[in-house]
Amino acid sequence: MNRLVSELEFEKGLSEIRSALEKLTKADPRKVPDLAAQRARLEAQYDQQLAAIYREIIPWNRVLISRHPQRPRFLDFAAVLFPDFIELHGDRRYGDDGAIVGGPATFQGRSVILIGEQKGRSTKENIMRNFGMPHPEGYRKAERLIRMAERFDMPIVTFVDTSGASALEEDEARGVSWAIAECLRTQAEIHVPIISVIIGEGMSGGAIAIAMGNRVLMLEHSIYSVIAPEACASQLWRDVAAAPEAATAMHVTAQQLLRLGLIDRIVPEPLGGAHRDPTTAALYLETALREEFSRISFEQFDWAQQRYERYRQFGQVTDTLSTTQKAPTG
Repeated sequence: MNRLVSELEFEKGLSEIRSALEKLTKADPRKVPDLAAQRARLEAQYDQQLAAIYREIIPWNRVLISRHPQRPRFLDFAAVLFPDFIELHGDRRYGDDGAIVGGPATFQGRSVILIGEQKGRSTKENIMRNFGMPHPEGYRKAERLIRMAERFDMPIVTFVDTSGASALEEDEARGVSWAIAECLRTQAEIHVPIISVIIGEGMSGGAIAIAMGNRVLMLEHSIYSVIAPEACASQLWRDVAAAPEAATAMHVTAQQLLRLGLIDRIVPEPLGGAHRDPTTAALYLETALREEFSRISFEQFDWAQQRYERYRQFGQVTDTLSTTQKAPTG
């Protein structure tokens, strides 16, 4: 586990231990005879405190983890799980979009189409990726790949990680909402299975645009919602500082959404989040995907109908009042 990653605001108690570990890393073993023992003791203390913090985690903390700058991105997972992935570019109408990446690959010997939202890390890369907020041409590229998957009878695996679709004026003018709607309609119509994985942020229409899956998975510390907690707080509480309260009320976490039946599975992460051990996080996801692929048969099944039934049952209301308690009509 990487104990030298940057801590989040609720992990501040780890900073002193990390600083001590960094000093020991630079220390001269000849001047510190018990260097190994000191380091082992500090590492054990770090892990114990980290475990204690994560036992008391709240929804807002998971929001912060999902946005951690060192959290693995789509292409990080693709490099481990789909090493023969070939990226295809362009929407054949306007241009290419770095915020959505996709193309053919193989998984467990089966050809698939990958589509993922990609955030950057450096300033230069974030500009190239538009901070993971797709332009209209990104969604049109995704739609092109979805149609390709159906043409060649290839399952689709999508990776969601966005704070939302691009809201630039020029993107609105080029029909970003229309592009999202077309992408959703295409997913609703096709007859190949779709497995969607929320790996970080899954915000608003920018997320659902590529997440209309027959099976929807979420990493343990990812989030999925119609709006960011800060935006919700500013609208309902008139105070962005109420974002932690909003995050709890909105049910944005994988654990809350699984209880509501809006997702199908939670993929565990290493203690402290996927950014502390990306390789292990990728292996956990590989296990989950392998089980999902083996669970569903790709033969003789109407995947479009299954998606229709899945999304139609969302939001059902149960009337808990008895007949005698109901108000009279007429």
